[in-house]
Amino acid sequence: MTKMIADSTIEQHNGERLDTLRADYTRLGEQLARRGIDIETVKDRVAGYGVAVPSWGVGTGGTRFARFPGQGEPRHIFDKLEDCSVIQQLTRATPTVSLHIPWDKVSDVAELRERGNALGLGFDAMNSNTFQDQPGQPLSYKYGSLSHSDAATRSQAVEHNIECIEIGKQLGSRALTVWIGDGSNFPGQSNFTRSFERYLEAMKQVYAALPDDWRVFTEHKMFEPAFYSTVVQDWGSNYLIAKELGPKAFCLVDLGHHAPNTNIEMIVARLIQFGKLGGFHFNDSKYGDDDLDTGSIDPYRLFLVFNELVDAEVRNAPGFEPAHMLDQSHNVTDPIESLMVSAMEVARAYAQALLVDRKALAGYQEANDALMGSETLKVAFRTDVEPILAMARVESGGAIAPVDCYRTAGYRTRVASERPAATAGGGGIV
Repeated sequence: MTKMIADSTIEQHNGERLDTLRADYTRLGEQLARRGIDIETVKDRVAGYGVAVPSWGVGTGGTRFARFPGQGEPRHIFDKLEDCSVIQQLTRATPTVSLHIPWDKVSDVAELRERGNALGLGFDAMNSNTFQDQPGQPLSYKYGSLSHSDAATRSQAVEHNIECIEIGKQLGSRALTVWIGDGSNFPGQSNFTRSFERYLEAMKQVYAALPDDWRVFTEHKMFEPAFYSTVVQDWGSNYLIAKELGPKAFCLVDLGHHAPNTNIEMIVARLIQFGKLGGFHFNDSKYGDDDLDTGSIDPYRLFLVFNELVDAEVRNAPGFEPAHMLDQSHNVTDPIESLMVSAMEVARAYAQALLVDRKALAGYQEANDALMGSETLKVAFRTDVEPILAMARVESGGAIAPVDCYRTAGYRTRVASERPAATAGGGGIV
């Protein structure tokens, strides 16, 4: 397998920290044992957890106003895969990559799959793009795509999604994620009912093209780029879509696609309850769809989401098989570093949720003991699970402190010398 960072670099890095880690791990194991928790069991479950890296996430992001390119930016999907492999090599928590078409379109799909295999990466859900026009595109999506008033434009959008499915089949993917920016900016601009009807009609055509073992994830977003109304604006509309399309259709939850202070963990619980939770785009937000690093603003909310996921896992909720993916825009940080930190944050939230005393929590809930129910969750959340995460990484060949190891390896400096410097661009994410 091709490795972008030498094993010797990781081994030296770990060797300097291993004794301290073992001591911290032993001490935490003793603490957890007093709570009736086996640290080895938790570590094994964390080691088996994985979150997909978005191919576009390894490039520098931007805002509506500007984008400031970073050093050594990937020039194409093959550079992106190399960057993604570094994240996986050091964290051992990101075994798959989620592609975005046509951003990642290549002439030889077999070569792309072969390169992924060589780097130890699989391919997660495919992402279609009908929220922006591409060079040479016959019809514009300025006024919508899958819900456009023009049948030919809708047909073009449908064909693009089917193309994504065909590419994904060759790569070994088994899911398609569909997010559209369709909506309106003025009252009276669109007919709410007709727009939704057209969307459903178009999505049924996409759904019909899914292989038997595939799923489609539809994604809701309350605003942007449409600011008055959005066709798939909330989880209720998303649920209706999934029900209307059929058993292979599920709802994708992006943590930044909700109004501030929305109870996202309850939405997750509802979708689990009715068998329509497809997966996540993990990120964080302060004001809107900020696409900030996961857990950088509200790590407790991330934990509460995972609390619902572990609850479903423990009780074997029917049809529970959510896909997990990061979805971030890195404007002022090294994208590789941000994605590594975020991958560790979702693993942290998972580990903390595994520590919840579910028997005690259920008892407090039945007794209407609000305070102790809350405290039971906080006991798990306040536990420093870093020794568990680090031990899971090192036993899988990863780094005890991935960001430190990455900086020591000098990967960014090396690729900056190999990849031409990007010029500053206008607004918009990569």
